[in-house]
Amino acid sequence: MLDDRARTLLKLLVERYIADGTPVGSRTLSRTSGLDLSPATIRNVMADLEDLGLIASPHTSAGRVPTARGYRLFVDTMLTAQPLTLGDFNQGSQLSPDLAAELAAVRDQLHPDQPQRVIAQAASLLSQLSSFVGVVMSPRKETVFRHIEFLRLGERRVLVILVAPDGDVQNRVLFTARDYAQADLIEATNFVNAHYAGLGLDDMREKLKSEVDALRGEIALLMQAAVQAGTDVMAATSDQVVVSGERNLLGVQDFGNDLGSLRRLFDLFEKKTDLMRLLDVSSRAEGVRIFIGGESQVVPFEELSVVTAPYEVDGRIVGTLGVIGPTRMAYDRMIRLVDITARLVGHTLSNKA
Repeated sequence: MLDDRARTLLKLLVERYIADGTPVGSRTLSRTSGLDLSPATIRNVMADLEDLGLIASPHTSAGRVPTARGYRLFVDTMLTAQPLTLGDFNQGSQLSPDLAAELAAVRDQLHPDQPQRVIAQAASLLSQLSSFVGVVMSPRKETVFRHIEFLRLGERRVLVILVAPDGDVQNRVLFTARDYAQADLIEATNFVNAHYAGLGLDDMREKLKSEVDALRGEIALLMQAAVQAGTDVMAATSDQVVVSGERNLLGVQDFGNDLGSLRRLFDLFEKKTDLMRLLDVSSRAEGVRIFIGGESQVVPFEELSVVTAPYEVDGRIVGTLGVIGPTRMAYDRMIRLVDITARLVGHTLSNKA
């Protein structure tokens, strides 16, 4: 545990480094800390912070910079970013002029005419206002099927036919662990349609978890396979992640010259699969989440952080958005920007024409 003196100096060091981008020395901290401490005493405290892995000394400077661990402690225990609500737009006096202008820009440029356009606009605005990378996961569709049918194709191969309420039909071939007679498949078809038709995939999955012990093994396995097939269909038929502002990272200090890391990062943006995993995980948590210096395992770069927040449509979480930028970012500002953008996107999509 850090004592109050060490916490104060760490907080000041992180804030100064975020603001200036240059390593912070003991004399700077001595002048600005408000503590009656000599530079020598501060050097000793900084040495202790370095031993704890919270700060580090670049080879080219006598000053110190925060490590990913130091940023994490700062964000978790020293940051006081107040959450915003849509009502703050009507109380502009409570917001700084810069923040009020940024939030007004987000609000005024999101139009509900086309949901996919809203997603693209949100990603672009997050990028513009943060000067980093904006990422938005498209709204998950509530996949409801009117009818499901299983047909035997051959040994250990079953065709599952999924019919949506609007008449859309999707087919998937299932490779099963055992061979099913057509009579078994007819029984499974009748049972599923009698008890599960009209439910969304998520509801089916949850209901199946609670009832799996009571179902015949063959039916349970086929239902699990049908739910997975439906999930795969939706994953394959939607553009799920919109990324904007990748080139902004070329200007990130101490990162733009690392061509190997940049190449891996741009591969990540191009493939989007891993980004989808990160945003999907974030959507299961309430409020803003912050991944610092590769904590997410999806953006495995010590120099980068990810700030995400889920958004709701009609009271249900359907997606996630966020900002990817350097660990040296103004976290309080990014938290507010991501949080209010998530609220605005949800509000816009809930009130779409």
